Amino acid sequence: MGDQRVRLTVERQTLKLRKPLETAFGTVARRELAIVALTGEDGVTGYGEAAPLEAYDGVSIERVWQALQDYQPVLAHSREMNGAQLVDACRQVHDLPTALAAIDMALWDRAGRRTGQPVAALITDKPVATIEVNATLTASDRAGAAEEAAQAVRQGFSCLKVKVGIGDDNGRLAAVRAATGPHVALRVDANGAWDVDEAVRAIDAMASVGLELVEEPTHGLQAVREVRERVAARVAIDETAAEHGALGAGVADAVCLKISRCGGIAGLLAAATLVRASGAEVYLASTFDGPLGVAAAVHAAAALASRGPVAPCGLATLSLFEGVEDQLPVHEGRISVPLGAGLGVTPG
Repeated sequence: MGDQRVRLTVERQTLKLRKPLETAFGTVARRELAIVALTGEDGVTGYGEAAPLEAYDGVSIERVWQALQDYQPVLAHSREMNGAQLVDACRQVHDLPTALAAIDMALWDRAGRRTGQPVAALITDKPVATIEVNATLTASDRAGAAEEAAQAVRQGFSCLKVKVGIGDDNGRLAAVRAATGPHVALRVDANGAWDVDEAVRAIDAMASVGLELVEEPTHGLQAVREVRERVAARVAIDETAAEHGALGAGVADAVCLKISRCGGIAGLLAAATLVRASGAEVYLASTFDGPLGVAAAVHAAAALASRGPVAPCGLATLSLFEGVEDQLPVHEGRISVPLGAGLGVTPG
């Protein structure tokens, strides 16, 4: 992904959600991003983004900003380093996956722009053309959730995600199921809201609506293992996937992988290999990233899907922002992999 010095520039960007999203870790109303541009001596620029969400991952935008500033001299004296070596050199300065993801993303984008190929084609010879995605319902009341669910089904989504652990979970889920009918997959995400016993009771109470899976019912490998052993529903990990040894632990039926937590595309592909070796299913999601972060995940998912099944991904999130062009629109529940050079999108 390059053997010449590269110049790094960084700017901050704020994206506002059309409707605030209530979660077990708090309400998300806006996203603070750091947009990076890596320009080589050949004049080709690649773009990436860091999308920390402090209440979710404990990483502040200020911490990311400082790490990116400290990466600048490393990259400016990077002659004879390839892309992987550049990321490793930055890691020696600050081992912060969210910041490293922006650098990794920009290097992939730059490599694609230099060769005229989409990133997915740089990863594998036969990436799939489209990725199945789930709709994320944002309403916290029964009527609003039912209306959003019915609209999502009309738009062609076959998998819907509902945040739980925020009150009236059973009522909202019943309303959603009544609006969708029996054949749409319902996925719930608790963001670790419960302890083991609370999780078991909550999942048992929700079981009547039929659940595709329960994401992060509680935090911690042992706790998730206990929940999984005591419920009939399939269990997935998200935040717990960041724990040491979690990816290959086999404590869940599925693992949600995110570009920012994995330190970029390359890190996510490696993580997916570990997950699959453990027998668990893989799917990708964004932390309400901007266009660059979502595009990076779409390319990674396209490459992974060429080698095995990928569950519906939580990447249909750009339409949730106000005043942001949706460069990766959903058609019949699927996002087409960009065919342009690099990531195939521009910073939002």
